[in-house]
Amino acid sequence: MAKFIDRAKIYVKGGDGGNGCVAFRREKFVPKGGPAGGDGGRGGSVILVADSGMHTLLDFKHKRHFKAERGRHGEGNKRTGKSGEDMIIKVPVGTVVKDVETGKIIGDLTKPGDKLTVAKGGKGGRGNSAFATPTRRAPDFAEPGEPGEERWIELELKLIADVGLIGFPNAGKSTFLSRITAAKPEIADYPFTTLRPILGVAKVDDFSFVVADIPGLIEGAHAGKGLGHEFLRHVERTKLLLHLIDLSDPTREPEEAFEKINKELHLYSPKLSKKPQIVVGTKIDAVTNKSKIEKAKKYFESKGYPFFAISAVTGEGITELLRYIAEKVKEQKGE
Repeated sequence: MAKFIDRAKIYVKGGDGGNGCVAFRREKFVPKGGPAGGDGGRGGSVILVADSGMHTLLDFKHKRHFKAERGRHGEGNKRTGKSGEDMIIKVPVGTVVKDVETGKIIGDLTKPGDKLTVAKGGKGGRGNSAFATPTRRAPDFAEPGEPGEERWIELELKLIADVGLIGFPNAGKSTFLSRITAAKPEIADYPFTTLRPILGVAKVDDFSFVVADIPGLIEGAHAGKGLGHEFLRHVERTKLLLHLIDLSDPTREPEEAFEKINKELHLYSPKLSKKPQIVVGTKIDAVTNKSKIEKAKKYFESKGYPFFAISAVTGEGITELLRYIAEKVKEQKGE
């Protein structure tokens, strides 16, 4: 399994512009034959392109310096130097780009094919023919090319998903995702099985939506404990949160689990905690006291949250839940 890397720092430099050329034609009766130096070529730029085939910033762990080609120098006979090739760097869709020095966001690549120039190439210098005037008919100087822009930038990946799965480790998120989509998360009965966000596409009739299973939250996540911050950044873009709660957990009441996770969300980002949530009670096949399910349903619906009880193992309740999610995602997208 590819390691999930969602932050990277890279150095980018646009190509320098080529120097202008000092040259003269060989003509009788014209001082020095007349100026004939061509301009230097423009340096290439460094351009980021969002690629839907990439899902991690792992490529930037080892290669961190990217330089575009410099422009060629001008030549005689007023020939302009060849421009440098642009350097195209592919990044995952959902990459936010910041200038390291200023901390300012330069751009946000949210759709496949989105482009962002992060270091412009320098302009080519003018050749001596550009400086000829009626009184200065044989200039013996030219301009040097301008240097290309250079800077360190930070890439930060925020997943693009319609629905984010939240809940304590072991709430059953990975099993649920593998049940409703073709995604294959690691599944085992211990916390933090999901060590990187996993995307899956769920389909209801002819409508599909993207679901992200993100590493489990623990108390203190907003302060960076566990996999906290790494997790929370990825749910920022989702339209809807599916809050999964293990109803078979004897150590924690559903209400308590719900309040603790929402407290973490609010401490990290009040905006995030205001996203619409659907509460899903999981592992009902392992619940011996069925009144616990009814009690949870009553509690969450009284708080204004839609509540569904499911078993990802037997499939009970899943079709009804998926249809409800699809309708809500359509509403959020304005479809």
